[in-house]
Amino acid sequence: MTDSAPIRAKWFNGRHSRARDVLVALEPGPRGPTLRLHVLDLAHAGSKLFEHQDVEWPPQWSAGRAPARITVGLRDHGSVEIDQPQAWLAALAAAGGRPSLAQRMQTRWPALLGVLAVAVVSLLLFFRYGTPWAAAQLSRHVPLEWELGLSQQALAQIDQRLLKPSRLDAQRQAELRTQFTALVTQLEPALKRYPAYAPRYELQFRRGLGPNAFALPGGTVVMTDELVELATARGYSDDALLGVLAHEIGHVEHRHGTRLVVEQGVLNVGLGLALGDVSSIASLGSTLLTGLAYRRSHESESDCFALALMARAQRPTAPMAELLLGMAHDDKDTPTADPQAAGSALGDWLSTHPATPGRAERLKSGALCPS
Repeated sequence: MTDSAPIRAKWFNGRHSRARDVLVALEPGPRGPTLRLHVLDLAHAGSKLFEHQDVEWPPQWSAGRAPARITVGLRDHGSVEIDQPQAWLAALAAAGGRPSLAQRMQTRWPALLGVLAVAVVSLLLFFRYGTPWAAAQLSRHVPLEWELGLSQQALAQIDQRLLKPSRLDAQRQAELRTQFTALVTQLEPALKRYPAYAPRYELQFRRGLGPNAFALPGGTVVMTDELVELATARGYSDDALLGVLAHEIGHVEHRHGTRLVVEQGVLNVGLGLALGDVSSIASLGSTLLTGLAYRRSHESESDCFALALMARAQRPTAPMAELLLGMAHDDKDTPTADPQAAGSALGDWLSTHPATPGRAERLKSGALCPS
């Protein structure tokens, strides 16, 4: 028994139409408070103990909103009605009863705001750190054939919306493809993020996006005529173009595009499940790929990869830095033919993110990133 005085109540046992007068006492139990009924009917005097799990404990309420009457369910033994809510609360606390988190959220603003703050912070941390980590792990299990199909669809969308066929001299294209293939042959296991991953590298040329280059999952790398023309006009050697291509190979080897699609796919599936509609999730792959922007960490990873690959190929990286700075200068001074496309998510994703001064200095120095 506890020190709290028993509470008078009415017991409707489900077998008799008339309520019986009882005293309710709450006592500590191994799983939480227990409830003991003391029957006051002299003809049927006695008591009955209900374990914690046998009682349908009523939800708690805020101190200023106490109900006039409490109904406590006893499952197969009917229910008890109590007209002294404050006495019930005191007895429950004395018996070790504590409101659940859900009840505290319903009755106390600080608890609700605290839980909401924790939930928001947890979601942000998961989005910022958990989702990229999970995507990096899941991407190693994505089949190459799926990437190639996805990239084919994405390139078709880009060709339709932004790009035009290349007008670069066929011999010049062949020269750059030969150097690109030679660069790919310098890949060694130590450079690969996913050792078992074997993308099918192919260099393609397009016109219409300004000086640019971008990579698609599976190994397709696209370079624009304007980038080749810019390098020629500024007198840069082909090492500048190969440095940019090495950067794009880094995106492929780290599977950045696939990781972004996996991240967004996980978020979309979660949203679809929450809203009860996952019918269109499977068809979003190529659309997602052309609407996502590489993270800053992805750019840094690809820069470090390019430095290592160019060093392996015994090529300088300073020309690459000069070319990227030249691209930044041209982007600032040259208006785009299609402002709508330039401001789109697609344009952002295809952007090579021209060099900042710090990034350019690292590329110029050729100093390898810490392993």
